Amino acid sequence: MSFLIKILFFISKLPLRILYIFSDVMFFLNYYLVGYRKTVITQNLRNSFPDKSEEEIRKIRKKFYRNFSDYLVETIKSFSISETESRVRMQHINQDLFHEAKKEGKNIILLAGHVFNWEWINALAKIIPQAHCHPVYRKVNSDFWENQMKKVRNKFGNEALEANEVIRNIFRSENNGDSAYMFVADQTPHFSHVTYGLEFMHQRTPAFIGYDKLATRMDLAFIYCEMKKVKRGYYQVNYYRIYPDQERFTEHEVVRKFHKMLENTLHKHPDNYLWSHRKWKYQDSIKIFDTEKN
Repeated sequence: MSFLIKILFFISKLPLRILYIFSDVMFFLNYYLVGYRKTVITQNLRNSFPDKSEEEIRKIRKKFYRNFSDYLVETIKSFSISETESRVRMQHINQDLFHEAKKEGKNIILLAGHVFNWEWINALAKIIPQAHCHPVYRKVNSDFWENQMKKVRNKFGNEALEANEVIRNIFRSENNGDSAYMFVADQTPHFSHVTYGLEFMHQRTPAFIGYDKLATRMDLAFIYCEMKKVKRGYYQVNYYRIYPDQERFTEHEVVRKFHKMLENTLHKHPDNYLWSHRKWKYQDSIKIFDTEKN
């Protein structure tokens, strides 16, 4: 494994203009020859955009394959990318929200979707006034990739937390505006943990609701991260504060608001989402389906 680590680190040191050549090759193989999860991607797009023609679906699918290939090489680049290059390639908009939460004495819950490239948000830790930034990750079966991705998420002074321990950590930590927790919040719960679901992209969707427990029990600042691909290798993140309708969030309110904001993002840039993700495979396991709209 140490040899593989050295190879990956060497590849990651290559300039992105070289890595994008590898991306172009992967795109050709994936799109024209292998057809990686083509059936899943096509069905997800058809179900999510029922008003779009087959030609429009085909165009979105092709752009997705290009973006997905870029995402893969950009993730490898994350192993060695410098703080300077990361801050140049990922522009952060509306940073005042972080200073606002700091003044209010409220820790921050950042909610992002699987929109490319969420892996490059880590340098945010060097920009915002919060002293502790915790990217939240899900444990993977491979110890090798578990260790490598944890190293990536611990860069730039971040303190990565595994998903099963993060809620406990937040409840035990002082809510003083000095911590930010970064969730990729559209994770699909394992079927044994599916309880709550809602309509998202025209489909019954099982939703991860761990952060909802925080919203109803603690006075935290919730911020939505809208990823936008400006051009190849350059991204922009717009941050939006999520406020409750009343003084405090009611049960599942923040979950509905997050999914509505993510849905708006996907309608603007449909090709930049992880459509190969089997997000809707457990929809029949939903026990509580939310019919309320935001």
